[in-house]
Amino acid sequence: PNPPIPLNYLDDFTLLVAVILSAQTTDGKVNHVTKDLFKLCRNASSLAKMSHEELLRIIRPVGLAPTKAKNLIRMAQMIIEDFQETVPSTMEELQRLPGVGRKTANVIISQAFGQASFPVDTHIHRLTLRWGLAPEKANVAVAEQ
Repeated sequence: PNPPIPLNYLDDFTLLVAVILSAQTTDGKVNHVTKDLFKLCRNASSLAKMSHEELLRIIRPVGLAPTKAKNLIRMAQMIIEDFQETVPSTMEELQRLPGVGRKTANVIISQAFGQASFPVDTHIHRLTLRWGLAPEKANVAVAEQ
């Protein structure tokens, strides 16, 4: 299956930014914020050069903005330094980036790289346990399998 993603993005990098911003907020708020953000920075270089204060001002409506701003700037720097300005395509490499956990990595792997992947959030995890699809004490990684 090729499920659509409700976040607006232009490429792999802007998808990564949008998914990081989407933690604990609505897709609508993310799309509102990224409309302005992507006019100013469409790649890792431009985001890495942005000041924390300027980024914070733009992304404040999504909530948890101070942490997200710090993570986004550091993520952009790492993509430049460690990945030659290319969004990494493996779970391990993606999870090295600030602000990227297992769920975000799965979204990127699936949407940006077309690889079979299943993002598991708290609700899916809880249902897999309730329905007996995963062992009672299973963590998210086990529930994905």
